[in-house]
This record gives sequence, structure tokens and C-alpha cells, in this order.
Amino acid sequence: NRRGGLLAFLSVQDLRKTFLDRKRTVEAVRGVSFSISEGEMVGLLGPNGAGKTTTIKCVLGLVKPESGRILVDGIDAAVETRKSSAKLAAVLEGARNTYWRLTVWENIVYFSGIHGISESRGKEYFQYLLEMLGLEDKRNVEVGKLSSGFKQKTAVACALSKRTPIVFLDEPTLGLDVESSYELREALLKLKTQENRTIVISSHDMRVIQDTCDRVIIMSDGRLVADQGIQELLSLFRTRKVRVVVPRNGDTESIARAQTEAKVSFPDCEIRQNPQSIEIVVSLSEPREIYELMSIMEKSQVAIETISQEEVDLERAFLQVVRRENSSCG
Repeated sequence: NRRGGLLAFLSVQDLRKTFLDRKRTVEAVRGVSFSISEGEMVGLLGPNGAGKTTTIKCVLGLVKPESGRILVDGIDAAVETRKSSAKLAAVLEGARNTYWRLTVWENIVYFSGIHGISESRGKEYFQYLLEMLGLEDKRNVEVGKLSSGFKQKTAVACALSKRTPIVFLDEPTLGLDVESSYELREALLKLKTQENRTIVISSHDMRVIQDTCDRVIIMSDGRLVADQGIQELLSLFRTRKVRVVVPRNGDTESIARAQTEAKVSFPDCEIRQNPQSIEIVVSLSEPREIYELMSIMEKSQVAIETISQEEVDLERAFLQVVRRENSSCG
């Protein structure tokens, strides 16, 4: 099982899992297959109920699938569960990933110890994690007394301290402020380049995925609906979208006329109302249509603050993939 000429380090083949919910069978995962190479950092995306967490739990051995095959570094997870689990670590959303009566340092020592790494052997690396994640000042504080953001960073440190080749991070930035989220992104990029870790990140924070991952796997309604490089996915949905910003304190009749004409000429025209300005956003099917848009603005005699091309980001691309899938299934 190879991807891009590289042997898959993690392979999921035709995974299926159903649950019984109030006497009704729910298909949480429907024939999902993907592979991840060693050293890859991959984003696992999908709306709530898409089957992401169930898929992760199946790989970790916490949930038993009805069918399918999971290979971790060539080890069949169903046949040699202990051996495959030893190569995995995870932070799971909604789970108590640390012991709150232990300090940050004690948690790291405890969880790494389960994986056979003694405090004396791992001390230098544990210290490195504290510094990298901004936890040095909280080293001797009980986790239960920390803010939700520091609790989350402690959980990430515990998962990374085990030095497993594969790490799953389910909503790793949950509860983090902007600065802490940025620090975590920087830490993940260091791990990727310096340690060749294979990391799978499941998150609703698209900025984290876009900044750290090279590739995304998107699930919807239990199915895999996209598996592409981030730049490839963005280019797929990139359009010639132009945004014209006009001030609200201008001539109201001119502004209304410009909006009406733009909607007639560009059916997908989007009007965004802001406190100090109005944005007229249109998609151009071909470059020359920019002249038609400028002609509308000129004839309406509106004052223009700025004109810019709007770039698609991962969040918009993700939403379009999911909406396209939902419409095709409907």
C-alpha cells in the first residue's frame, strides 16, 4: 500500500463501524480507506457526526470495527493490538487526557512511563516539551488548577512525551488563546521537521490545519469525500473573485444602484454589510469581466475605497466540498 511512491506507515482499508442508537442502527463509518506515509502531517476534517473520532478510536484500538483492516507500520491492529498500540499516542476531545491531582511534570513522567520511558531517560526531552509548549512556569502546578488552555497543552505534552511514531491530536487547540494556538502550531511544525513524526490532526480550527498540514482527508456522513494536498484542494476551488469596498457615508442612491446592477450582471454577487462599509463581491468567469464590473461602478458614481482579489482559504474549500457532497447525496 503506497502513496506517492512512499510505503504507507498507517493504512486504513474499507473501515466500517455501526452503532445501535435507540434501537436504530447508525452507520458511523462507511467503508473508509486512506493511507499516511511516515513523517506526514495530515488534517482529518469533517462536520460534527462525520465519523472522524470514531475512525480515530478504531485506529487506536478503543473501538472495534465491524469490518476493515488497519495496519500500523505493517502491523495488523486486529491481530497484534498491543504491538500496534505501542506505536500510537493521542489526545482525544472530550476525554480526561491527564490526571488533575498530579502536576504537569508528574503527568508527563507518568504517561511516558507507561510506554517504558523512565524519568531519568526522558528528562531532557520532557524539559524540551515544557519549553516548546510554554509550560515551564506551570511545571509544578496541579493540572486541576490550570486554565482549560494549559490543561490542553499538558495533554498534548503527555501524548508527545511517549515518543511514539504516530500521534493523533483531536481538537488540540481547544481552549487555547490566539498566542497559545500559534505556539502549538510552531511546536507541531518543529516536530514534523526535526523528529519525522507522523501526526494526524482533527480540528475545526482551519488555520491550524492550513498552517501545519500538507494534506487533508475530509469525511462527511461516515464517508471519505476528499483526500488531497492542501494547495491542490485550494486551487480546485480558487476563482476570480473580486471584492469592491464602498464607504457607507457615500450617496445612498448610487450605492443601491451599484448593488442592483452588480446583481443583474453577476447572479452570484454577494453583498456584505459592514458598520462602516459595504462590500460587493463577484466571481468573474473570465478576466475581461472586470471591465464590466468597473463600468457598473463608474455609471453608478460610487466612491470606491478598495478593490482586491479574494483568495479562497481552507475553510471555504472545506465547506464547498461538504456542501457538494450533501447535494449529490440528496
